[in-house]
Amino acid sequence: MFLENTVNQAEQFGWIEVICGSMFSGKTEELIRRLKRAQFAKQKVEIFKPAIDTRYDEEDVVSHDANKIRSTPVPAAANIRILANDVDVVGIDEAQFFDDEIITVCNDLANRGVRVIVAGLDMDFKGNPFGPMPGLMATAEYVTKVHAVCTKTGNLAHYSHRKVKNDKVVLLGETEEYEPLSRAAYYKEILQEKISKMEVKGVQEIFPKEE
Repeated sequence: MFLENTVNQAEQFGWIEVICGSMFSGKTEELIRRLKRAQFAKQKVEIFKPAIDTRYDEEDVVSHDANKIRSTPVPAAANIRILANDVDVVGIDEAQFFDDEIITVCNDLANRGVRVIVAGLDMDFKGNPFGPMPGLMATAEYVTKVHAVCTKTGNLAHYSHRKVKNDKVVLLGETEEYEPLSRAAYYKEILQEKISKMEVKGVQEIFPKEE
């Protein structure tokens, strides 16, 4: 369970919070909420996102509900370590797109007394752990898993099903490209896709006659 602590200057150590889930689950919305609370408390906050994420804005971190907060786009995790100086809180959005060094960077910041809040997809469109997210979740003090609502069943969804034909792991998109699905709905879709790829021309192809 996540307990929203405050920065303890006497302790000299910070911590890592991870917000994870599928697309359309409210990860970025929750990240922005926590960061704005810190800003309201007059804490020094820096926000970063991967430079490749330009879906809504080249600089701002923007949720699907158009809630936004100013951020700094960076090409690699190492840039965060350089730019995050003299801060109380660091926010990082779309962490799954960063290289594995993001894990070390987050731990280094926490060890310097910084509260680090990270948001990202925990699984890719194939249902596999996404990039550095498993490592971040393992080293974080707090992990919050949020869920979308399945567009097929109305149940909780934690899979990001890709609706377009593209096998690239990284494919930026929105509702035209992705939909949140429950486990049952996701595997029904995957099974249907496998069936549609099968090309059976006749009985002889399945049971060829023995010579």
